[in-house]
Amino acid sequence: MTTTARDPGSEGDTAARQAVMALCAEASRADLEAALSGLDAPAAADLRPPETGLVMASGRIGGDGRPFNLGEVSVTRAAIRLADGPAGFAYHLGRDRAKARLAAILDALWQDPDRRARVEAALEPAARRLAASRDRAARRTAATRVDFLTLARGED
Repeated sequence: MTTTARDPGSEGDTAARQAVMALCAEASRADLEAALSGLDAPAAADLRPPETGLVMASGRIGGDGRPFNLGEVSVTRAAIRLADGPAGFAYHLGRDRAKARLAAILDALWQDPDRRARVEAALEPAARRLAASRDRAARRTAATRVDFLTLARGED
């Protein structure tokens, strides 16, 4: 069966939702407040009140890449349901419960196909700001880059 509209569970929707959720996790609370202020959002009820906990962060080191426990990091999560039905979820590093709740509301709004484009447009300024920040960091890092060139390898 083929349809012209994408199925809610399709891989394209999943990847797009992951991208929006990653943007919400990386954006500041002010960015999320600005995005939400431009949208006509219905009331949201907490499915689970925002809560903060600890998650073990692991890393890899050495040539074999064996994992090791780096330490614990604070993570805040929120789960909400909009008055008109969709549920939204959010996790982010840190202890800002209001930010987690805002991100969950934006996630729920994004899941409604009729609101999706408006949510993405509202988040566009945050995406541009974060992209510019990453670009500045990349330029600062590139300025300290050292390229080593071996002139003689000793294979003669």
